[in-house]
Amino acid sequence: MEIHAKQARPDSKNRADRARMLISCPDGPGIVAAVSHFLHQHGANIVQSDQYTMDPAGGMFFMRIEFDLPELTASLAKLEADFAEVAERFKMEWSLSAVSRKKKLAIFVSKEDHCLVELLWQWQAGDLDADIALVVSNHLDMKDYVESFGIPYHHIPVTADTKKEAEQRQLDVIGNDIDVIILARYMQIISPMFIEHYRNRIINIHHSFLPAFVGGKPYAQAYNRGVKIIGATAHYVTEELDGGPIIEQDVQRVSHGDDVTELKRIGRTIERVVLARAVKWHVEDRILVHENKTVVF
Repeated sequence: MEIHAKQARPDSKNRADRARMLISCPDGPGIVAAVSHFLHQHGANIVQSDQYTMDPAGGMFFMRIEFDLPELTASLAKLEADFAEVAERFKMEWSLSAVSRKKKLAIFVSKEDHCLVELLWQWQAGDLDADIALVVSNHLDMKDYVESFGIPYHHIPVTADTKKEAEQRQLDVIGNDIDVIILARYMQIISPMFIEHYRNRIINIHHSFLPAFVGGKPYAQAYNRGVKIIGATAHYVTEELDGGPIIEQDVQRVSHGDDVTELKRIGRTIERVVLARAVKWHVEDRILVHENKTVVF
């Protein structure tokens, strides 16, 4: 039985005229005033605004704004062109996007299914406001389940000898319109070549509270160390193994009586929740990356 995609949200009419702007720049006086004045001049109504400064005297400033603008689709290109002058004045890195344009996700998975299942469930329920374009796996285990949602499933085996060719095949099936890649317990190291195509757009879930227990078998490492708290970490992928900017983390207490199997069972729940939060925040444009840290609004 095919499971149909989620229904449209009831506020879809309002969303058609809503946009988001992300800004990062050196801090200084007048930034908020300039952005607000610009939007007011162009007939926009700010509905949410968040900002953070690392240091008012010479630090970095970060801002996220949601606003409504009638006939947004027709006005977006002009709005972007006009804002370039403000951005240049304050040396901003910035992005502007329509809320109605859903981000397209590619999910990579190996044999562990819990993180993938959580994302599919949230997507079907309408809690993950994105389009899951395809699933890529080096195994066939999840093929029937994924295809029951009407989502394409691409089986691309990976070995040490074929890794380069496999990654090229992955890039080919992804194409040019994927916004973010989710490693939902995909147990392969991503090459620098692949990362460069999707800088700060590959989200991984690591089954430990980083920076503890980097690399393979973190639950076994945690058990051998006798920890009393285990956790999971969602982060952007960089060339440093498990060292990219951290988006979200969570933990749970464990005891000396919990063996490795029990730690894994407890950890699966943490992993699926942490990854889903990180993906949701990314698709809602709530994350700004600065060096190896994130600001999450």
